[in-house]
Amino acid sequence: MKKIIKYITVVFTAGVLLNSCETTDLDLRTSPNDLAADQADPNLLLNSIQLAYVANMYTINDIGSELTRIDYMNGRNYFNTYPGDTFDDIWERLYSSTDGNNDVFTNAVDLGIFPNVENLKTIDAESDTDFSFHIAVGQTLKAHMLLLVTDYLGKATLSQAGNPAEFPAPLLDDGEDVYAGALALLTEAEALFAADPATQGGVDFFYGGDTENWIKLINTIRLKAAVTTGDTSTFNSIIAGGDYIAETADDFQWQYGTRELQPDTRHPDYNDDYTSSGANLYQNNWLMNNMLVKNDPRIRYYFYRQESETPGAQDVAPNEELLACSLAIPPAHYEGFVYCSVDNGYWGRSHGNNEGGPPDGFQKTAAGVYPAGGRFDDSSFDVVGLGFGGGGGGIEPIILASYVDFWQAEVATSAAAKATFLEAGMTKSIAKVQSFGSLDSGADLSVAPSDDDVTAYIDGIVADYSAATGDDQTNILSEQYWIALYGGGVEAFNYYRRTGFPTTLAPNWELNPGAFPRSFLYPQTEVITNSNVSQKSDLSTQVFWDTNPAGPAFPSAN
Repeated sequence: MKKIIKYITVVFTAGVLLNSCETTDLDLRTSPNDLAADQADPNLLLNSIQLAYVANMYTINDIGSELTRIDYMNGRNYFNTYPGDTFDDIWERLYSSTDGNNDVFTNAVDLGIFPNVENLKTIDAESDTDFSFHIAVGQTLKAHMLLLVTDYLGKATLSQAGNPAEFPAPLLDDGEDVYAGALALLTEAEALFAADPATQGGVDFFYGGDTENWIKLINTIRLKAAVTTGDTSTFNSIIAGGDYIAETADDFQWQYGTRELQPDTRHPDYNDDYTSSGANLYQNNWLMNNMLVKNDPRIRYYFYRQESETPGAQDVAPNEELLACSLAIPPAHYEGFVYCSVDNGYWGRSHGNNEGGPPDGFQKTAAGVYPAGGRFDDSSFDVVGLGFGGGGGGIEPIILASYVDFWQAEVATSAAAKATFLEAGMTKSIAKVQSFGSLDSGADLSVAPSDDDVTAYIDGIVADYSAATGDDQTNILSEQYWIALYGGGVEAFNYYRRTGFPTTLAPNWELNPGAFPRSFLYPQTEVITNSNVSQKSDLSTQVFWDTNPAGPAFPSAN
């Protein structure tokens, strides 16, 4: 199975490489498989680092979204849903010098981010050409990934990483030390970018070689670290400097392509949902219902309905064949929440529902035009299929300007200031999402929310926030943050563990799903091959910055 997953990843990433930038010139007359690490083409190493990074971001975004009801989680028990192999591929893309079977790679391009950054340093030291840009990009992406791996696992390898000859069984470093090391890497990268080095023919898939944008990203990653650890002094200092991702034009994201075959470059969610047999993914009932009842202007962009009615919804007959739970009586712990059926054809599943898959590919709600490049929901209630909508040419949101507004809202000390940042975050998020409508050239955009509709929605949410107090205020802010995180929910898991909000989340399908995960198991492949890594017994270990009460009491909405 691991070989299959690795093959899919290689095809996917190679496809993005070939389709994301039409000006990319890849001279493959000399096979990279014939090159030792110190002989590899630095531009191919740079490509490999970026591709490994975005593959990891897609997976971690998905995990963070599942846990927090932004996406659907298929599993009644948390421990069984996220076993020891959950982070195997992420770990290998970051660290690996082997192919998973303990065979040393002969192709340097196939190495993980750590060894390929070191290979770039070696090449740079031995060459008359300055490859500082390549190294700076690699150090930045490596630093961000180290922070996220620490957030999700609690520890990571840093001090003994990337040197298998000296440290064949590297130790795990404590989370505080990894954070400090990652921030040091950002400082090194910033110094390299500050000299405005040339790209030397390398392809920068994120910012097109713009070093000023990379420095903004570095400062924004520092903001992420500061808000996560509660370092408000550092956070406010960076904000005061003004050199961070503050505008949508500077958003840090990955652009997918629209090529279907040889290779497929489309958004993975589009690949899953826009098939000849219909949609395969389930959207989360809590998020769809939350947006529906609030008349959120983003709902037609996030979700594409294939049906106008959902079995078991208000005034709609149940359908046991297509939606078995539509015949069920909701259990007591679901009182006050949508259990099975969201109104108006928003056909998804609730958190933890692991019922079998019925033949509902042409009924359930599919991924929309944002961010997956699917169809805009113009109430046509047509089906999904190959090539429909935006053809998969969506994005992988990683760090957006709207996210930073919500971080500022969290750090702000007055309700008035929080309301200002809440308004700014919603404004940027909605405008960005609406800009994706044009990807679906066949859609009837006359049903899209008007400028007046958007203004009324934002003003209404801000008014509700200003009129509320205590937890009610925080819930409004938190829900809006999570709606903005759709498609890029890596930070939702962090926010939930450090704040416990929103408390309005629907419960798990199972009454007793086990304590909410505070960190994940270490990668099983590392545990098996590294004598210095012992596996955790459960998911209850709290990361260093998570100082809240132990589960199951916290978070309360579990």
